[in-house]
Amino acid sequence: MANVKMQTARSTLTDPVAAAEDLLRQLHGPPPKLVTLFASRQRDQRALNRAVRERLPKDTRLVGATTAGELDNNGIHVNSVVLGALSGDFEVGLGLGSGLTGDAIAAGAQAIKRACEELGVRQQDLDARRYVGLVIDDGFRYKKEELLLGILEKNQTLVLVGGGASDSEPDPSRQSALIHVDGEVAGDGVLVALFKTNAPWAALRSHWYVPTGQRLTITKVDETHTRALEIDGLPAAKRYAEILGVTPEELEFGKPKGFAVRPTALKVGREYFIRAAWRPLEDGSILFANLLEEGSELDLMKAGDLAGMTRDFFAEELPRRVQNPQAALLFHCSGRMWYANATGVVPQLSEALKLAPSAAGMNVQFEIYSGFHINTTLTVLAFGSN
Repeated sequence: MANVKMQTARSTLTDPVAAAEDLLRQLHGPPPKLVTLFASRQRDQRALNRAVRERLPKDTRLVGATTAGELDNNGIHVNSVVLGALSGDFEVGLGLGSGLTGDAIAAGAQAIKRACEELGVRQQDLDARRYVGLVIDDGFRYKKEELLLGILEKNQTLVLVGGGASDSEPDPSRQSALIHVDGEVAGDGVLVALFKTNAPWAALRSHWYVPTGQRLTITKVDETHTRALEIDGLPAAKRYAEILGVTPEELEFGKPKGFAVRPTALKVGREYFIRAAWRPLEDGSILFANLLEEGSELDLMKAGDLAGMTRDFFAEELPRRVQNPQAALLFHCSGRMWYANATGVVPQLSEALKLAPSAAGMNVQFEIYSGFHINTTLTVLAFGSN
């Protein structure tokens, strides 16, 4: 029998040493093989890393990130630290790629190469049934699609799941993120934790949107491929507003009638990957969080029941996909958090987390799922027992 289990702990203590002692005191059972550390950006990350690292067994690996909120089975928290301690039948290799801003493809390639070297396997030999990659990047570098090209360059079958290290700071000019890899704490980088296991596992994702049957076509983009200049041959913001029956000023993601309620999605097979527009700009274009290609068709979605669909995901879909689920690492989009706050459903959303297997996670700056950069989604790496 193969299994992967996880214990979790949470601390609100602000002193790094006291927080580390509080977290480790809550753990029982076998020594963990891997610990995840999701910590509020307000904490002294290096001091916290050092305090936790000193108290873990020498052979236990440590990964983590700064957050815009921390998740466990008791809900969604702020200004705390959530620790997940994974044990069982798996091996893990870690790789940190640096210099996202300068060359994100190379950073991704560096991270997966190092993780593979630790496991003694060539990238092209990774068996997608036994290996899965957890990816955490500095979300404020906005380089997910490029770094994914680097990670998957030598093996496109590898399943990846994760999200961007984040910050609860609302001012974009002051936002920053850090990643933990054993004793190192760094920004402008990407972490790959490569799992090898015979235990049941799955990469999953959940959003609260349903298709409308409507489509739009990105007919012109700028040189960065992040701004839609024209949609359906018309000025982008004007056309999107026309479809939604609002003014261009009402489109921005944080507004109640705009992109958050009627986002776009890329249809892949029977699945819809949310790739929502972000912000209308003064020149009439629309800024997207992901790269755009001229001529691409996107499906228009509409909002459903956020808390209810999350509850169904944990109660029905996850157990259906993972035999005897024991552990779940959660990467929860900050856009979902904004919507939950705006619509007053944070208590119900937090309640839904009680239905998950032992869970640890964070509010992230955009998500990664199966090689795609997506948003307004909950991505999950879950493990079970056979």
